[in-house]
Amino acid sequence: MSGSVTVNLSKPIVSAVVLDNYSDGIGTELSARDSGVGGEQILMQELEAQKALFSQSCQSLKGVVARLNEFCDKLFSEHKEEIAKLSVEIARKVLMQKVQEGDYEIESIVKEALKSAPERHDVVVHLNAEDFARCEKARQQNKTDGSLAGVKFISDDNIGRAECMVETPKGIIESLIEEHLERIGKALKKVK
Repeated sequence: MSGSVTVNLSKPIVSAVVLDNYSDGIGTELSARDSGVGGEQILMQELEAQKALFSQSCQSLKGVVARLNEFCDKLFSEHKEEIAKLSVEIARKVLMQKVQEGDYEIESIVKEALKSAPERHDVVVHLNAEDFARCEKARQQNKTDGSLAGVKFISDDNIGRAECMVETPKGIIESLIEEHLERIGKALKKVK
């Protein structure tokens, strides 16, 4: 922008001196940048310094993330057994509540146990007295789709509700809640 500057003074000017490279702190920085001489060089140096600082911050952050991931892995592996035990205990409480309320299908439990039986003749299924009554009622009403045909049911006070024991000529198959929970607990402990 070219133009004239008018300055009105109340007294006449006695002397004037043109100052080059006047340094009052702020003026030097501005004059060096604005003069174009070395200004680009100063800006490049500042930019490189900021890049280095940013790079150092990124490296520090990566280190923190790595240590945090390491800590989480260590924490999980150290407490894996406790987590598995707690999970099984929660499952036990839920199952016991369902069993207490009668919220299960004994026919499905028996069918699942029979899948492990090598053959279907001379098979005897031991059930809790309440489950025995439910199973007999379902068989009488033909609600078992014939999959329990040829199976003899016995009421057994040693068997808990929602459990069964299947006797075959080749051996005994037990479907017990505690055994299922134990297998689940072992499987959970193996999981990474």
